[in-house]
Amino acid sequence: MQLQQLQYFVAVAETRHFTRAAEVVHVAQPSLSQQIKALERELGADLFLRARGNIALTDAGEALLPLARRILADADTARHEVLELVQLRRGRVRLGATPSLCTGLLPDVLRAFHARYPGIRLLIEEGGSHDLVRELARGALDLALVVLPLPTASPSLTTVELLREDLVVVSSPESPRPGGGRRAVRVGDLEGERLVMFRHGYDLRELTVAACRSAGFEPDFAVEGGEMDAVLGFVRAGLGMAVVPRMVAARSGRGLRVTPLARPGLHRTIALAHRSDVAPPRAARELQRMLLER
Repeated sequence: MQLQQLQYFVAVAETRHFTRAAEVVHVAQPSLSQQIKALERELGADLFLRARGNIALTDAGEALLPLARRILADADTARHEVLELVQLRRGRVRLGATPSLCTGLLPDVLRAFHARYPGIRLLIEEGGSHDLVRELARGALDLALVVLPLPTASPSLTTVELLREDLVVVSSPESPRPGGGRRAVRVGDLEGERLVMFRHGYDLRELTVAACRSAGFEPDFAVEGGEMDAVLGFVRAGLGMAVVPRMVAARSGRGLRVTPLARPGLHRTIALAHRSDVAPPRAARELQRMLLER
């Protein structure tokens, strides 16, 4: 079994078309077809159901696809690790993070990392913790900043707690103050308030909704479905208030009123995660060190 054959197989699986797959991997279509047939002979199973105008994966193909993607990702990581120079003058880091962390925590750390290692490419992927864990597991990311506890336990990942962050309530200065104007509000004071809520799958959505239900009420959404920038924009426009991380509120405080939550408040735990079975590339390990020492 050759890496090239796996590359061709993944291209066909993703495009569901032999000719388009050949274009993606820059090879003649007959050569691609021959390599796929050779792979099928070696595995002793058909990988595709071939019908005119319709290419579908067989059960064997479905089983091979995630493994092939992981093998190719690991091979790609190995290539980049070998190509890095001793002084880390070139290379890349593939970092996943939730949108709120991209807004609050990462800018200062990435600026310091880029100043020290300007030749390292930083590839950032935003997503919820569930999506980032999946991307880590299949080898598409080197590191990810996720919210603990993880959506599903994953023994294949190593996590290191990075920080515990307070959440605050943000509202428009033109709107009435939450909680009757008190300096700090309780979660229960949000009952009856219109909230601007994040999309499904967003860690902050689950945390906020769970806190409201624990306080004995269902939250009332004025607007829902946005990412962090959209939520902050809707709050500035006076559509409602939102619960966001303190770091995000501090960076985006212009046009926002920030009200802390009274003790015990709401918090979230941020961790740095990577695959347990594969050491992150050298450049990723350096970024990991800077994040842990920040």
